[in-house]
Amino acid sequence: MVFLLGRVSLVPLQAQPYKNAKLSPELRAVDLLQRMNLEEKVAQIRHIHSGHIFDGQMLNEEKLKDFVQDKCWGFVEGFPLTGESCHQHLHRIQEYMLKHTRLGIPIFTIGESLHGSVHEGSVIYPQNIALAATFNPSLAYQKSAGISAELHYQGIRQVLGPCIDVVRDMRWGRVEESYGEDPFLNAILACEEVRGYLDNGISPMLKHYGPHGNPTGGLNLASVHCGIGELHDVYLYPFKRVITTLPIQAVMSTYNSWNRIPNSASYYLLTEVLRRRWGFGGYVYSDWGAIDMLHTFHHTASTLSEAAVQALTAGLDVEASSECYPYLVPLIEQGKVDEALVDTAVYRVLLAKFRIGLFENPYGKVVQADQLHVSENRQLARRIADESVVLLKNDGDLLPLVPSKLKSIAVIGPNADQVQFGDYTWSRDNKDGVTPLAGIRSLLAGTGVQVRYAKGCSIMSLDTTNIAAAVAAARASDVAVLFCGSASASLARNYREVNCGEGFDLTDLSLSGAQEKLIRDVHATGKPLILVMVTGKPFSIPWEKKHVPTILVQWYAGEQGGNAVADILFGKTVPSGRLPVSFPQSAGHLPAHYNYLPTDHGYYRQPGSYEVPGRDYVFSSPEPLWAFGHGLSYTVFDYEDMKIEQREDSIMLSVCIRNIGERAGQVVPQLYVRDLYSSVVTPVKQLKAFAKVFLKPKETIEVSLNVAIQDLAFTNNQGKMVLESGDFELQVGDSSDKIFLRDTVQIGFQDTTYQVKETVLDTMNSCGEAVITVKGIVRDTQATPIQGVNIFSTLQKKILVVTDKDGKYEIKVQSNDILIFHKKNYLEEKIFVNGKPSIQITIRNGI
Repeated sequence: MVFLLGRVSLVPLQAQPYKNAKLSPELRAVDLLQRMNLEEKVAQIRHIHSGHIFDGQMLNEEKLKDFVQDKCWGFVEGFPLTGESCHQHLHRIQEYMLKHTRLGIPIFTIGESLHGSVHEGSVIYPQNIALAATFNPSLAYQKSAGISAELHYQGIRQVLGPCIDVVRDMRWGRVEESYGEDPFLNAILACEEVRGYLDNGISPMLKHYGPHGNPTGGLNLASVHCGIGELHDVYLYPFKRVITTLPIQAVMSTYNSWNRIPNSASYYLLTEVLRRRWGFGGYVYSDWGAIDMLHTFHHTASTLSEAAVQALTAGLDVEASSECYPYLVPLIEQGKVDEALVDTAVYRVLLAKFRIGLFENPYGKVVQADQLHVSENRQLARRIADESVVLLKNDGDLLPLVPSKLKSIAVIGPNADQVQFGDYTWSRDNKDGVTPLAGIRSLLAGTGVQVRYAKGCSIMSLDTTNIAAAVAAARASDVAVLFCGSASASLARNYREVNCGEGFDLTDLSLSGAQEKLIRDVHATGKPLILVMVTGKPFSIPWEKKHVPTILVQWYAGEQGGNAVADILFGKTVPSGRLPVSFPQSAGHLPAHYNYLPTDHGYYRQPGSYEVPGRDYVFSSPEPLWAFGHGLSYTVFDYEDMKIEQREDSIMLSVCIRNIGERAGQVVPQLYVRDLYSSVVTPVKQLKAFAKVFLKPKETIEVSLNVAIQDLAFTNNQGKMVLESGDFELQVGDSSDKIFLRDTVQIGFQDTTYQVKETVLDTMNSCGEAVITVKGIVRDTQATPIQGVNIFSTLQKKILVVTDKDGKYEIKVQSNDILIFHKKNYLEEKIFVNGKPSIQITIRNGI
């Protein structure tokens, strides 16, 4: 509900209900707001940045005093600071706010903790995309709980995360910050990560609210264009799930625009949807500089003051890293802007501070220095790394390697001896983590296996000078392991040699630099080759998929990444990661997400190649290299005995999974649902449940995968949620393109006549019927002759003929026969002969 106070007279400071912890947060916020003058109100919805008050790592007390004066500000950050500097100085800033300002309102101390606090000395966890690949939501909770202790030590109470953007364009540099392409997986992980912060005294901030993960051309900050249904069912779904189930107090707006309206000035997004539909009662915080961009970037505001009014009127409460909201003071004094708009924004910020207990506990939990970088959190980072590696391909069971069967191993590539932590961390230095080379050397120490290292090439250069040395190392070794991929920056620290992360977008998804030549030249040696993609995003590697026997992807795996991949390679850890994003064949194949509409992977179903050109596409297929949910193991799992129980509000499904291999391992059963017929076009399948379970060899476990009936609804073109009666196919498998079990349930039918299924009539009496010759041509709906169509006789119960290259057929059948025309990727057509000697057939594309 919008709070409107308007112009008020200041209440004497002698009565101070806002300091009474026994009163409700709402009453305290109202009382405090009435005590504030206009300048104090505007300061409360603004940000102090480190450059305002710090000299390097040191707080400048005079700058602090001059900048703050006696006004309580809303927010402060210290991103360039070390963890120890944060510990020393953020506490001092909070103390100043409490003791040296007129009202003593505590300030929100801000930090980034996408995969660990961004301040030196903190544990560096695997990047978000790696966490998503675990398909293990409990790890999201444990991660944010572990990060919280270090944040408390550093004096931070509000974090700008988690990032829960659903991504659809893999050229975008920020893919690594996301949980991937699926809204349901995003939502489940987001809820767990948010709970981990809230349970440990840290206020999380969802970002980036609004459609963000499918920017035009893959360029950061570029516009997103989509319909109202896709907006709600894809991009906003994770935000809705968190906001309507957990007491989160903060949301960050996005830089970009949706359908020509900047998200940071969108009344529809920030007020109609966020507050009125979902009931969000917290505050909206601008991404850094986003309000200024209404004037300088989007050009919807002719001045900075107009930008301030656009943002505030839309429902954006807090300004970060720009100077637009100061213009509100003269505008209000001149009567051009209603002060009630500012009051509403300030009330939301104050309410959040009361709700999280900032007034009673402004300094956070007491955490000692010896609780930083503790063993428990390092082990958690390692476990996430272990569970996030995805085995894409393992022809001939090349993995796992056995040290006793090796004399030497070549470790090659630009990411072999370089840590890759990902963006939004505090280091890119090998001393702060374990490289793959270091992990392999440590594992093989004392085994007698010789390790040969050669970098081969860099990620950012086309220089091939050092490839020869890498080839020589491979030739001299029993097996070669190649570490390629991408490199990202460290926040506010090191932006050299970067091709991934925020603001580093790609036009092409081929491996950069000379990496492809390095792979091909090493492959040409004939030695067994393992390719490990150390990366923050998927790359297009069709040649590698065809020729390299074993391929893994290790998403940026944090400080323990080298040890994790070494244990995977040598079988101490059995891979259990699954792809949170599909790997496209090329940038031209984007979008490549699995939950596409049935029309969006082509019509003709005749993918081609240069050897045999086709259609959809002439020289390719629209399918990805590897689809969402894919991931192999060193053991094999069997799925059977699917049981379904329909309840009024849910579908309760169970499936028995058996480990039929010789190794223990984890399996990730995934439940997908398809709405078979609906009033709008819906995806071919959508993830609605998943689990991750451990099985010993030969062990069988019954796994539950349940779906709430309301999760089968969709948003129609009027923006309303609709649950239609109809048939829904339930599909269970271990990836989106590897379904083992399926069945259909009917939702919402009252009239059982709708449940009658059409069956082929194959019991007609054929006595006395004449045998005739039937000729014809089979075409598609665009009149193209279709070769290879099977023509099945229901009376003879067999396929009689297949159409030739011109779509022609000729058969002899009884005059009362029923013919079924069938070809993969087309809908079946059933035709009564009825004595007709010529039957021309049109078959329709379908799935």
